[in-house]
Amino acid sequence: MTAFSSSLYDAVVVHRRLRPVVHELRYRLTYALLDLDELPELSGAFRLFSYNRLNLFSLHDRDHGPGDGTPLRRHVDRIVAKAGLAGEIRRISLLCLPRFAGYVFNPLSIYYAFGSGDEPRLVIYEVSNTFGERKTYVLPVEPPASGPIRQNCAKRFYVSPFNDTRGRYDFRIAVPDERVRAGVSLSDAGGGILDAHLVGARREISDRQLAVTAWRHPALTWKVIGGIHWEALKLYLKGLRPVPRPPAPDVPVSYLPTPLELEGSPR
Repeated sequence: MTAFSSSLYDAVVVHRRLRPVVHELRYRLTYALLDLDELPELSGAFRLFSYNRLNLFSLHDRDHGPGDGTPLRRHVDRIVAKAGLAGEIRRISLLCLPRFAGYVFNPLSIYYAFGSGDEPRLVIYEVSNTFGERKTYVLPVEPPASGPIRQNCAKRFYVSPFNDTRGRYDFRIAVPDERVRAGVSLSDAGGGILDAHLVGARREISDRQLAVTAWRHPALTWKVIGGIHWEALKLYLKGLRPVPRPPAPDVPVSYLPTPLELEGSPR
């Protein structure tokens, strides 16, 4: 069988809210790291995974990007070109939850864009909320990138109903290998608001391992959306109240010329 660079990661996702109330959640999930160029081959190689077709596990182009079914590689290539790296990116991998039994919700999907020497050149953070809206932040990787990648940008998007659109994200990620690590913190002028991180261990992608995933997580992606609403109820009972939701962002993709974007800089 063909050796794929795509793989699975058994991960623990932890969110800690620091203020105005303290709250923590922890969930176990299995993520997929998918090489965008391998998607058609993966769909043909496995019985339990399909690309743009219904299956136990699947990935659909409309689940990401503009949501209109644009092929993901084409969508990301356009972002890469607009970021000034056309012709310099060799491969792109997407870390996300796959569809399970026809359903998926990804609060955060991460694209890693690698150069000709397989070095990370660009990271694309795709943030979705439960209202069907999406915002993408495109951040270059500043060399040297041998250790953890640290990036930050201004928050421009309504995600949690208990937070407005102000603040700053600080990202801390590592290039996935035998382990995956990704963290994001939200802060504002008053300090830290919440901290979230994902850590996990790699498994090969195969029909056997996909079946193992289904056995371990019989409600995989359904658990995500259910957990979001369950934790929101607990926050409400702790005294938090939703803030008004603004219109969807008029700029769906933000390109940052450097890893730091301050409040007030161009979107």
